[in-house]
Amino acid sequence: MDHKFRQYSENSLDLLDMMANNSTNSTEDEEQNTVAFPHHLYTQVSKATAEGKLAFTVQILKEVCALFEEDDSSSSWQEITVEHFLNVVNKQADELHSCIGTQGQMKKSTKVHMYFKRLSNEILKKMGHSAEAWELIRKEIKVHLMRADHLVSSLLTSN
Repeated sequence: MDHKFRQYSENSLDLLDMMANNSTNSTEDEEQNTVAFPHHLYTQVSKATAEGKLAFTVQILKEVCALFEEDDSSSSWQEITVEHFLNVVNKQADELHSCIGTQGQMKKSTKVHMYFKRLSNEILKKMGHSAEAWELIRKEIKVHLMRADHLVSSLLTSN
């Protein structure tokens, strides 16, 4: 798990960086177009069991994939880069999911699901799936992937 997870994590972050739209550098609009993530969930899950941490991370990764499978035709991203990103994140989620025992199958966090639904509705749909909307999403998702990496890395260093 150690080697593969780190490899996939780095790969997904690199692909996200490749998708960066350098022509969109507006910071004024970004603040009004953000959806607050319930960050206390990361604090709570950091105290959870190893399986709890993995289940939470798997949910984050699956929600990211679902979000990126929306209509991104207006984004400035190369389709092949998005496909590679989705493949890596899905593989990461599947591999982590295989590490969770049957009793570790936790119910999904409704708060996490609703957050991603709000990202879709309040940013992508309201902004017409525009390149600017996708850039906001990309930046937001990068933060979650880094936090998920940190969460799983805490398991790797504690073993």
